[in-house]
Amino acid sequence: MASSMRGLTQFIADIRGARVRELEEKRINKEMANIRKKFKDGGLDGYQKKKYVAKIIFTYILGYKVDVGHMEAVNLISSNKYSEKQIGYLAVTLLMHENSDFLRLVVNSIRKDLHDNNEISNCLALHAIANVGGSEMAEALAEDVHRLLISPTSGNFVKKKAALTLLRLYRKHPDVIPAAEWALRIVSIMDDNDLGVVVSVTSLVLALAQDHRDAYTLCYQKAVDRLSKLVLENEYTATYTYYKVPSPWLQVKLLRLLQYYPPSDDPTIREVLNQVLQAIMEGASNENIKNVQHSNAVNAILFEAISLAIHIDTNSPLVATAANLLARFILSRETNVRYLGLDTMAHLAARADSLGPIKRQQKTIIMSLRDKDISVRRRALDLLYSMCDVDNAEAVVGELLRYLRVADYALREELVLKIAISTEKFATSYKWYVDTILQLISTAGDHVGDEVWYRVVQITTNTEELQEYAAKAVFEHLKSPTAHESLVKVAGYILGEYGHLIANDPGYSPYEQFVALHTKSQYCSAPTRALLLSTYIKWVNVFPEIKSHLIAVFDRYRHVLDAELQQRACEYFALSNRPDDDELLQNICEEMPPFPPRESALLNRLNRKHGDTEDKRTWVVGGKDANLDREAIERQKAGVETNGTPANGTAATNGQSEIMSALAGLDLSTPSPGPAVPDKEKKPETAQATQVTESVLQGPQIARWFDKLCHSSEGILYEDLQIQMGIKSEYHGHMGRFAIYFGNKITAPLTSFTATLKVADSDALSVSFAKIPPNTVQPRAQTQQLLHVECKKAFTTPPILIVSFIAGSYQSLAIRLPIILTKFFEPVKLGQQDFFERWKLIGGPPREAQRIFPVALDSAGHIDIAKNKKVVAGHRFGVLDDIDPNPVNLVAAGVLHTSEAGKVGCLVRVEPNREAKLCRLTVRSTSEEVAGEVLLRLREPLGIEPAS
Repeated sequence: MASSMRGLTQFIADIRGARVRELEEKRINKEMANIRKKFKDGGLDGYQKKKYVAKIIFTYILGYKVDVGHMEAVNLISSNKYSEKQIGYLAVTLLMHENSDFLRLVVNSIRKDLHDNNEISNCLALHAIANVGGSEMAEALAEDVHRLLISPTSGNFVKKKAALTLLRLYRKHPDVIPAAEWALRIVSIMDDNDLGVVVSVTSLVLALAQDHRDAYTLCYQKAVDRLSKLVLENEYTATYTYYKVPSPWLQVKLLRLLQYYPPSDDPTIREVLNQVLQAIMEGASNENIKNVQHSNAVNAILFEAISLAIHIDTNSPLVATAANLLARFILSRETNVRYLGLDTMAHLAARADSLGPIKRQQKTIIMSLRDKDISVRRRALDLLYSMCDVDNAEAVVGELLRYLRVADYALREELVLKIAISTEKFATSYKWYVDTILQLISTAGDHVGDEVWYRVVQITTNTEELQEYAAKAVFEHLKSPTAHESLVKVAGYILGEYGHLIANDPGYSPYEQFVALHTKSQYCSAPTRALLLSTYIKWVNVFPEIKSHLIAVFDRYRHVLDAELQQRACEYFALSNRPDDDELLQNICEEMPPFPPRESALLNRLNRKHGDTEDKRTWVVGGKDANLDREAIERQKAGVETNGTPANGTAATNGQSEIMSALAGLDLSTPSPGPAVPDKEKKPETAQATQVTESVLQGPQIARWFDKLCHSSEGILYEDLQIQMGIKSEYHGHMGRFAIYFGNKITAPLTSFTATLKVADSDALSVSFAKIPPNTVQPRAQTQQLLHVECKKAFTTPPILIVSFIAGSYQSLAIRLPIILTKFFEPVKLGQQDFFERWKLIGGPPREAQRIFPVALDSAGHIDIAKNKKVVAGHRFGVLDDIDPNPVNLVAAGVLHTSEAGKVGCLVRVEPNREAKLCRLTVRSTSEEVAGEVLLRLREPLGIEPAS
């Protein structure tokens, strides 16, 4: 470009050729004057504008202030020529700040370039948005950037830049980006075939998911799927390998993303993730690393994999393997490896139930405090603080106190806080606590914050058996030639309150206490001397033998310039000279009462020092208790109840026990008593179920498919112009297998294909994929997914299958699966006497559910008995012939199998009335919930009511 603009080339040459600063400024001023004249005269073509704006940009880059060319840069953005548009965008991003008035003039031009079919124009516009990124520009153009990201016509290069632009806007103006609304579309791009696009989108998801975890839950499965393809299936191109490591940046981001979510309950996902982590650890252990670049890539993935393994389960064999690897890494010759080893081991210490594997490396960790690199020393300090407990507290704190004498000044304040917290938290005796804290104050000096000595005073005041020892200990420290002001404050308070407890012991007389304290006061600040005056007035009350010395001090301080000291001295002097008024002095100088229980200010101070970065940590430095407290606080912020769980009754009532004994021949057992079940208008029992069912696809045809599959084992679940879904199922007892067939009916592939399950009551019903669903369904092809189903106890809401894919546009379908309670019944054969005996023993409500509803007649106007039998038998009940005296009536029996609640018996009577065209359906069961659910499921296919 410079070669095509000779004027610019010459201008740059003149500037470089200037021998002194004055000549350079003269040349620039001359050029700026010429440019102003040209712009003022007008009539410039695109080439000339481009040339002059380029000179202005060069001048700005040199550090000179420019106040010309802004409007011309705005005009250049609208040019159709790439070179002119490029210079215009460059000028806008360099010369204009985010609140510039000129930016309002370029918004429409930028939007036009975002909508252009030219990728270069798209990229220039995205660059400008990301670099300027003002709130007005974000509000105006965020939707357009998002559209460019999700558009199937956008190229990979554009998608990458669009994702990073959205990330930049979100970090600067998170309120402008509707992150939750865009979640499904953004997450679906994680299935893109281009790994470069996936890396960029994963960076975006990593930021969004930290603040909108529920909305981005689907990214967990996507991340596991992509890791499986990279690590286990080796699905990647050579373009995205770095020293034979497949896309290490993407692997690290995916492993980090998984740490922001609790471990998945889906056994398939857990198994795949376990295989991925195991493969990463085994590969890092066995691989012969030949160069630094390869080592860095492998170790970056390995350390993130270890952190994820710790996050999932600290008691797993993977974590045991990881602990052995970390022990080797903290001895490495490479500084970066030592740093990461210590940091990851601190993560393990902050989560693990047992610190045994870490304590075995205690000597090595202590040696790391003397490492030549300060970052390694910081991580060693964090690790020692996290691994400290009652067993090793004295050794760890003692080592930290020795290190404090030689520690960097940048580390001392944090080191003091961690020593103080560990000492208080894991003190084996009060005496050790006092000795350690006083030694800490004496050693650390100016690095001891007020919170430390405040805490000593609180604990001493609240612990009566500690007060005498604390007074002696602080007096001994006070006798040293140099005592820091913080120590003088502690001594002033403790001796003033409890000095009388040691006054009769040799060497601790009142006069000796006074001399030891008063000789240090001359080196203290005014607030400390004011505290000592309060100590002296308390001594006037308890040590009359030194009263004259104390009054002399008050008298001397009455003439100082400091107003606070002067006022205190005058008041104390007058109080101590009052004749025959000891009672007033005693009341004023009473011993301080115990402090109310309060949270340690030391922890708050330490937490403020560990601020989160944009990529927030999933754990805090400290032991497991600190992390459990942090998680509890986060749950409270999220509105999750943490105290108590609903109690489930397990004992049967007397009436139920009698029924049970009478129905023993039918092998009925009593479940936990449940709530009464309403009829068709019943609502899901949980808020989660309500939220899921609100978005389920509705329609007569969909309802007919669902109802038919409720009493048959195979058939169509859903079908439209693009996709067809069918099922096959089989059940044995409380277990079942459920196959779903996804068929692509169009000539284009269904990309970003995702299938997830929503179970309203996971404690009652377990449904999971046997393997992770594929992310693409090829044209005119079919893919199959197998589900494992288990009934733990009675449930009322069927699971929801959510399918999303891109076929020209983004599609999302939520469909009820015909996995209902009756699928887990087994038919039972009974004689007439046995049936009616059990029918009477169960009795009426609440163990009986009954409904009368219109019934359909066949073409001849008769009750379709064959259809009724087929429906009842399809719900896995045993149809009992020749039981009811009326041949039109139908009776059936079945037993529900559950893994936790045992077996539950159920009896059914269907009594149609041809003349009234009505049917009475009665269900009796030892469980109210089972009776109501069976009534609901049988009534719909038997009657002609609209399906619920």
